[in-house]
Amino acid sequence: MYTDVATTQAAPFDALRQVRADGTEFWAARDLMPILGYDRWENFTAAVARAHASAVAQGHDVNTLFLGVTKKGAGRPQQDIELARFACYLVAMNGDPRKPEVAAAQAYFAIRTREAETTVPALTEDEIVAQALAITTRKVEALKARVHELEPKAEFYDELMEADGTYSMLAASKILGWGRNVMMRDLRRMGVLQGNNLPYQRYEHHFKVVPGTYTNPRTQETVPTATTFVRPSGLEFLRKKLTQAPTVVEGGDR
Repeated sequence: MYTDVATTQAAPFDALRQVRADGTEFWAARDLMPILGYDRWENFTAAVARAHASAVAQGHDVNTLFLGVTKKGAGRPQQDIELARFACYLVAMNGDPRKPEVAAAQAYFAIRTREAETTVPALTEDEIVAQALAITTRKVEALKARVHELEPKAEFYDELMEADGTYSMLAASKILGWGRNVMMRDLRRMGVLQGNNLPYQRYEHHFKVVPGTYTNPRTQETVPTATTFVRPSGLEFLRKKLTQAPTVVEGGDR
């Protein structure tokens, strides 16, 4: 059950607002994440990335709107982003329109941003609801258009998918537009795959390792083997990793 942040007097967004020593305000992205209905940092940062791209396209100074920080605690350092009010608004506008928390947040930041920048009185409750519905409708239509655009790609993915929903390394390389040998080489260089092409433990949740056996034709000895398959979540992970791979010219297998 979510809270209507646009109409609740003690809105959770107000409670999350922080102020720096110089008087500037910000919201911590990790604090904002659950309020917008996200439970995974990886999914939420996708919305933040879209908001960042939107700010760049509009000519805003993204360095003041999105400030990356590293928080040190008892465990490992944790990455976070300090968001200005307008950045929060953009994140809400670029969030998942199917989440009711996002629709409410869109209305909240639209109204609060307007109140901060103008002296126009706040909208009535009916106007807020109408604006939230209009924003949600627009986002849903955009999502439908995106789904229609991706349908051919989804069909291609389905053709390459194994019966258990995973992809072979060859299928993954075709989807990502890389040569299989080059992709495997780069993943080994970046420490994603071991020398035997099995994933390192920290990345194993993106893969499925299927054990098997191999009969040596010379000795007839049965040797245990294992084959690595890519889970659907691993495709986007590999895409991001491979964009970081250094360019190495070795016969153009890519």
